[in-house]
Amino acid sequence: MTPTLVRQHLPHAGAVTRADPGARARDWSEIQERMLVPLYEAVYERLEVGPGTRLLGLGCGSGLALLMAASRGAALTGVEASSPERLALARRRLLPEPPDTGTRADTRLVEGSPEDAAGVERRSYNLVTAFEPIGCLAGDSEGLGELLTAATALTERSTPVVLVGWGPPERCATSSVLRVATKLAEPMRSGASWRPALRDDLEEVAQRAGLRPDGSGRVACPFGYADVDSALRGLLSTGLFDAAISATDQAQVDKEVTEALHPYRREDGTVWMPNVFRYLIARTL
Repeated sequence: MTPTLVRQHLPHAGAVTRADPGARARDWSEIQERMLVPLYEAVYERLEVGPGTRLLGLGCGSGLALLMAASRGAALTGVEASSPERLALARRRLLPEPPDTGTRADTRLVEGSPEDAAGVERRSYNLVTAFEPIGCLAGDSEGLGELLTAATALTERSTPVVLVGWGPPERCATSSVLRVATKLAEPMRSGASWRPALRDDLEEVAQRAGLRPDGSGRVACPFGYADVDSALRGLLSTGLFDAAISATDQAQVDKEVTEALHPYRREDGTVWMPNVFRYLIARTL
């Protein structure tokens, strides 16, 4: 929901078998990442992102949210620790070689942590975004507090920090499909089973990171796909189903996810799943 549908590192026991990471990254970039565009637009509009914005994007993935901020004139630093393949795609989007006429000199992409970004060139940021949604797995916010603490050390006072979570399951059609991942991964999964998003998930993360909540909002982000195959590829690209693939096999996961998608397939073959995501704006002290 790490950038962005769900956080890519899921806490569970045992090794995880993954498909070709390059292919997964391309599926993420070409199919899944765009699903949260309404959320990015709503946040940027509310915070008036523009030429005066110095943005630090945590878990920037393949860079679509950063690209949208760049189109508004923001100076950018994107940090990605979990997927070098996605980061490579972000570089192609934002830092093409040879540089085109629209390339901005104030865009940086860093593999690693916020501390690594600080080591490249000291900047003071006035906006931090963590657009990977939390709240669909128990424990999926683990580590986020530490990441935010490191990031906010590079910010000005009262800098807005944006956190994102899944909305209530009754308003997120994709929740029924996500349950397949945790069902198939048992008993391999250690405490990281599906759970409904809780009202104060984002506030608890902000509190642990020493941030002050300062407003929130909800945004409709339907997941729409050209066909079932595209839906399957897009959802698998999130990394959420990797543990299930390891516990069973690719064919079993493909079969059960396809069956779970059946209620959302329309007469023309497209797949449409309405969802609502919540964002919290918290501020540094």
